[in-house]
Amino acid sequence: MTLPPLLKRCLPPALIWAACWGLMLRVDAHVELANLVLLLVLAATLSTLWLPLMASMVLSLLAVLAFNWRFVSPERSMELQGWSHVWLLATMLALSWLVAVLLSRLRREADAARRHAEQADQLRALGQALRDSRSPVEAAQLLQTQLDALLPTPAPLLLGAGPLPAENRLGEGILLIGEPDGDQLAGLWACWRQGVPFGPGTGRYRELSAWYLPLRGRAASHGAALLILPDATQPDPELCAHAQSLCDQMGLALERQSAEHAARRAHDEAEGQATRNALLAAISHDYRTPLATIMGAASSLLDQGERQTPAQRHKLLATVLDETRQLSRMTDNTLQLARLERAGLQLRTDWEAAEEVVGAALRRVRQRHPQAAQRVRLRVASTLPLLQCDAVLLAQLLDNLLDNALRYAPEGPIELLVRHEPGGLLLAVRDRGPGVPPAARARIFEPFQRGEELDRERPDATGSRRGAGVGLAACRAIAIAHGGTLGLRARSHGGASFECRLPVQAQPDAAPAPAPEAPTPRPDFPEPFAEDAP
Repeated sequence: MTLPPLLKRCLPPALIWAACWGLMLRVDAHVELANLVLLLVLAATLSTLWLPLMASMVLSLLAVLAFNWRFVSPERSMELQGWSHVWLLATMLALSWLVAVLLSRLRREADAARRHAEQADQLRALGQALRDSRSPVEAAQLLQTQLDALLPTPAPLLLGAGPLPAENRLGEGILLIGEPDGDQLAGLWACWRQGVPFGPGTGRYRELSAWYLPLRGRAASHGAALLILPDATQPDPELCAHAQSLCDQMGLALERQSAEHAARRAHDEAEGQATRNALLAAISHDYRTPLATIMGAASSLLDQGERQTPAQRHKLLATVLDETRQLSRMTDNTLQLARLERAGLQLRTDWEAAEEVVGAALRRVRQRHPQAAQRVRLRVASTLPLLQCDAVLLAQLLDNLLDNALRYAPEGPIELLVRHEPGGLLLAVRDRGPGVPPAARARIFEPFQRGEELDRERPDATGSRRGAGVGLAACRAIAIAHGGTLGLRARSHGGASFECRLPVQAQPDAAPAPAPEAPTPRPDFPEPFAEDAP
């Protein structure tokens, strides 16, 4: 059975006084009057731990009068005989009141200390929660939870993730939590705009029955909170100050989130500007040679076309076509790299068969290199899971890897391996060329980095270093955009293996993905050479 709060508070003092009077009546015939006084003072002191100050003082006065009536001679009379009894009762009453005052003050200070500790804990908990919050909505919900614990009525909030709008109108970036009426909403807007608290005890609009508290940051306010006071409740200035401290924590958190968002936006813009500058530098430097070749071939055809043989004209046209394709590949890779490294990119993915992606890449290679493409040997597992991917991007990845292998490994077979492994789907392009020097392996996937040692050893037919150094960087960006990885592994008997591993998701027909198996050579391609040991 649960006792009412008032009865629970008055029960201990009642038991103490009952025990005291029972003991005094029992030992009255055996002890002196001064010792009975000590019992009375002890009871008054103990009861003060539960009773308010005025109640304790009144109860002590009644106890002294009852003590005089029962124990001071003449007994059962309020008459006093001699100044000794007067001093005894006056001293007993003064001591009881002094103890009551001191204990009441001590209890009040203890309550204040406990309340301050709870408020400090509340501020610290809110600060930690706001530090970990990532959105204004989450932060506002945390603040509302803390404010609701202060008063029984829910606290509406009005705040913005950006600058204060010119008009008092809810819109994008303005968050309203709660259901304030029209007057309350107008008060929230006014409090936000002025950045000062309203309500009783604040020095502004004392006639209001609520507190309007701004969410103040270092530079400006970022919203306002409404704390509705219960009827017939005396406003507590200390409670108002604590609520304002909570709101200031929220204002600082919103200001910090806004600053972090601006810093991220500035960082993204700086990275975009750096990428654009690098692209311009690459275009101005690496596009000159193919453009000069195209211009020279076109000038020869225009000025001397009638005096040239058909073979010479065919060779010049082939040069123009080859250099144009090279420019197109460089442009595609550069634009894809810039797009894939942009923040917040969302790929347009669909369920695709790995065999179709490989076939598309092989067709593009055969169109550009009809003779050299005969060296490409295909190793594809008999059963492969579907990929949730952008097929055009993956085909471009394989196209770049095959083109690099054909360029830097002009002799020997090129192997294109596709198989299902426990870690996902493996797409690997392997060659038996000179490989990548150890010094270049750490930076070969960085934008605008080329295998300069290989370019010097094996230039193309024109003797120039072709490419802007973005092909492998674009390949890595494509792999990362699909949640995969792209790495380089040196082969044990010479050559390089560029390996892309892509995650395999649950298949669209809810059937489990095929178990990993060893690759099986296709019957219409030459037999593959032996696979390297790990």
